Amino acid sequence: MSSWAKSLIKLSGFEVETLQKRLAEIGDRKRQQEMRLGMLDAQGYAEMAQADASSSGDLMRFLAALETRKAQVRAQIEIITAEEAGARDALAQAFEEQKKYEHIAEQMRLAEVKKTAKLEAAAMDELGLRKAAG
Repeated sequence: MSSWAKSLIKLSGFEVETLQKRLAEIGDRKRQQEMRLGMLDAQGYAEMAQADASSSGDLMRFLAALETRKAQVRAQIEIITAEEAGARDALAQAFEEQKKYEHIAEQMRLAEVKKTAKLEAAAMDELGLRKAAG
Protein backbone atom coordinates (compact mmCIF):
# COMPACT_ATOMS: atom_id res chain seq x y z
CA MET A 1 0.00 0.00 0.00
CA SER A 2 1.35 3.40 -0.90
CA SER A 3 2.23 5.94 1.74
CA TRP A 4 -0.40 8.38 0.49
CA ALA A 5 -3.12 5.75 0.89
CA LYS A 6 -1.94 5.01 4.43
CA SER A 7 -1.93 8.72 5.17
CA LEU A 8 -5.46 9.17 3.85
CA ILE A 9 -6.73 6.24 5.90
CA LYS A 10 -4.97 7.54 9.00
CA LEU A 11 -6.36 11.06 8.50
CA SER A 12 -9.87 9.78 7.90
CA GLY A 13 -9.59 7.60 11.02
CA PHE A 14 -8.54 10.65 13.01
CA GLU A 15 -11.50 12.61 11.62
CA VAL A 16 -13.90 9.80 12.57
CA GLU A 17 -12.44 9.67 16.07
CA THR A 18 -12.73 13.45 16.45
CA LEU A 19 -16.35 13.41 15.29
CA GLN A 20 -17.16 10.55 17.66
CA LYS A 21 -15.76 12.57 20.56
CA ARG A 22 -17.76 15.60 19.44
CA LEU A 23 -20.95 13.55 19.24
CA ALA A 24 -20.32 12.14 22.73
CA GLU A 25 -19.80 15.66 24.09
CA ILE A 26 -23.03 16.84 22.47
CA GLY A 27 -24.85 13.85 23.95
CA ASP A 28 -23.49 14.71 27.39
CA ARG A 29 -24.69 18.31 27.08
CA LYS A 30 -28.13 17.10 25.97
CA ARG A 31 -28.39 14.71 28.93
CA GLN A 32 -27.39 17.52 31.28
CA GLN A 33 -30.15 19.75 29.93
CA GLU A 34 -32.67 16.91 30.15
CA MET A 35 -31.66 16.33 33.76
CA ARG A 36 -32.00 20.05 34.42
CA LEU A 37 -35.52 19.95 32.97
CA GLY A 38 -36.37 17.00 35.20
CA MET A 39 -35.05 18.84 38.23
CA LEU A 40 -37.17 21.87 37.37
CA ASP A 41 -40.23 19.61 37.10
CA ALA A 42 -39.46 18.07 40.49
CA GLN A 43 -38.93 21.53 41.97
CA GLY A 44 -42.36 22.60 40.70
CA TYR A 45 -44.06 19.51 42.15
CA ALA A 46 -42.31 20.01 45.49
CA GLU A 47 -43.35 23.66 45.62
CA MET A 48 -46.97 22.78 44.82
CA ALA A 49 -46.98 20.11 47.54
CA GLN A 50 -45.72 22.59 50.14
CA ALA A 51 -47.98 25.45 49.11
CA ASP A 52 -50.92 26.36 51.27
CA ALA A 53 -54.03 28.33 50.45
CA SER A 54 -52.64 31.61 51.81
CA SER A 55 -49.67 31.66 49.42
CA SER A 56 -51.46 30.94 46.15
CA GLY A 57 -50.29 34.23 44.61
CA ASP A 58 -46.67 33.41 45.40
CA LEU A 59 -47.14 29.92 44.01
CA MET A 60 -48.59 31.25 40.76
CA ARG A 61 -45.64 33.64 40.31
CA PHE A 62 -43.21 30.83 41.12
CA LEU A 63 -44.88 28.47 38.63
CA ALA A 64 -44.88 31.16 35.93
CA ALA A 65 -41.16 31.78 36.45
CA LEU A 66 -40.56 28.04 36.54
CA GLU A 67 -42.37 27.59 33.23
CA THR A 68 -40.16 30.30 31.68
CA ARG A 69 -37.01 28.51 32.87
CA LYS A 70 -38.35 25.19 31.57
CA ALA A 71 -39.08 26.77 28.18
CA GLN A 72 -35.49 28.04 28.05
CA VAL A 73 -34.16 24.57 28.83
CA ARG A 74 -36.45 23.00 26.20
CA ALA A 75 -35.14 25.51 23.66
CA GLN A 76 -31.57 24.54 24.57
CA ILE A 77 -32.48 20.87 24.15
CA GLU A 78 -33.90 21.59 20.68
CA ILE A 79 -30.72 23.43 19.68
CA ILE A 80 -28.55 20.60 20.98
CA THR A 81 -30.76 18.03 19.21
CA ALA A 82 -30.22 19.84 15.90
CA GLU A 83 -26.48 20.02 16.57
CA GLU A 84 -26.52 16.31 17.40
CA ALA A 85 -28.23 15.49 14.10
CA GLY A 86 -25.61 17.48 12.22
CA ALA A 87 -22.80 15.73 14.09
CA ARG A 88 -24.34 12.32 13.31
CA ASP A 89 -24.53 13.22 9.61
CA ALA A 90 -20.91 14.40 9.62
CA LEU A 91 -19.82 11.21 11.37
CA ALA A 92 -21.69 9.03 8.87
CA GLN A 93 -20.05 10.90 6.00
CA ALA A 94 -16.61 10.54 7.60
CA PHE A 95 -17.17 6.79 7.99
CA GLU A 96 -18.11 6.58 4.30
CA GLU A 97 -14.95 8.45 3.31
CA GLN A 98 -12.83 6.20 5.49
CA LYS A 99 -14.36 3.09 3.93
CA LYS A 100 -13.73 4.49 0.43
CA TYR A 101 -10.06 5.04 1.23
CA GLU A 102 -9.76 1.57 2.74
CA HIS A 103 -11.45 0.06 -0.32
CA ILE A 104 -9.11 1.91 -2.69
CA ALA A 105 -6.09 0.79 -0.67
CA GLU A 106 -7.31 -2.82 -0.76
CA GLN A 107 -7.83 -2.62 -4.53
CA MET A 108 -4.30 -1.27 -4.91
CA ARG A 109 -2.94 -4.10 -2.77
CA LEU A 110 -4.80 -6.69 -4.81
CA ALA A 111 -3.54 -5.17 -8.06
CA GLU A 112 0.01 -5.38 -6.72
CA VAL A 113 -0.53 -9.04 -5.74
CA LYS A 114 -1.84 -9.79 -9.26
CA LYS A 115 1.09 -7.99 -10.84
CA THR A 116 3.54 -9.96 -8.69
CA ALA A 117 1.77 -13.23 -9.53
CA LYS A 118 1.94 -12.42 -13.28
CA LEU A 119 5.65 -11.65 -13.05
CA GLU A 120 6.27 -14.88 -11.15
CA ALA A 121 4.22 -16.86 -13.70
CA ALA A 122 6.13 -15.26 -16.56
CA ALA A 123 9.44 -16.10 -14.87
CA MET A 124 8.32 -19.70 -14.35
CA ASP A 125 7.20 -19.93 -18.00
CA GLU A 126 10.54 -18.60 -19.15
CA LEU A 127 12.36 -21.05 -16.91
CA GLY A 128 10.23 -23.89 -18.31
CA LEU A 129 10.99 -22.81 -21.89
CA ARG A 130 14.72 -22.69 -21.17
CA LYS A 131 14.66 -26.20 -19.69
CA ALA A 132 12.66 -27.50 -22.66
CA ALA A 133 15.01 -25.87 -25.16
CA GLY A 134 18.15 -26.85 -23.31
